[in-house]
Amino acid sequence: MPLLVNGARVDLARTTGDMIRAHPHLEEKAKLLRSQPAQIVEPKGLLYVQQREFAVTTPKDGSVSILGSDDATTCHIVVLRHTGAFDLQPEDVHLVTFCVTELNDREEQDIHFPIIYGIAVNVKTAEIFPATFPVKGPDEDLRSAHTLTGAPLTNIYDAKTEQLQIGPYFWGPFPHVDFWLEQDDAQILQNLSTSPLAEPPHFVSHIRSTLTFLKEHPFPSRSLFPDRKPRIYKKNEEGLWEQVCSDKI
Repeated sequence: MPLLVNGARVDLARTTGDMIRAHPHLEEKAKLLRSQPAQIVEPKGLLYVQQREFAVTTPKDGSVSILGSDDATTCHIVVLRHTGAFDLQPEDVHLVTFCVTELNDREEQDIHFPIIYGIAVNVKTAEIFPATFPVKGPDEDLRSAHTLTGAPLTNIYDAKTEQLQIGPYFWGPFPHVDFWLEQDDAQILQNLSTSPLAEPPHFVSHIRSTLTFLKEHPFPSRSLFPDRKPRIYKKNEEGLWEQVCSDKI
């Protein structure tokens, strides 16, 4: 899956600085993206993608109109258009917008922060824009627990059936979960973040909620997925995710 800029293959060993200097139009595109204020994306029509998840759909999707993800500090959010399954596609990938590292950086008192923490894409128009998401569900804690326990990259959406599929996920008791839940916010931030000085304000409460979920469900094979089937969601008439029973699928 070669990466191309203006039809030329990119040497992936190059630094981002070198690539920016070789392709100055990428900096202009990044400036344009950074100049846009972050839009608040409500849950109607939204498919939120967490860390280590991916989702694929088409403009014909009658349930999902916006794909999005956020809280990216040291992570990267990748948006691909017309390339099919991300991890199986043999075709070339043409880099159009590149807003990472120094192109997405601001500095305050010698501390570096991302300018853009989240991105959304309108699946009808292919427009991308900075975004925040008040609701990151469904099953936010379950999906975060899957990530915290070392999840591989996971497809969560079936565009043919327009169903969100969560799990089944399996893990064992999280190491020292009681110890971590006893720690103050500073300790959690310092030890469970890859960028403790740049995290959004809700990071610690999110981690505490995930740890509490892991404590309550040390064996999800028993408490969450005893039948080894995924939790299935479809959008209802209001455009919100609603869990459906397996016998209705």
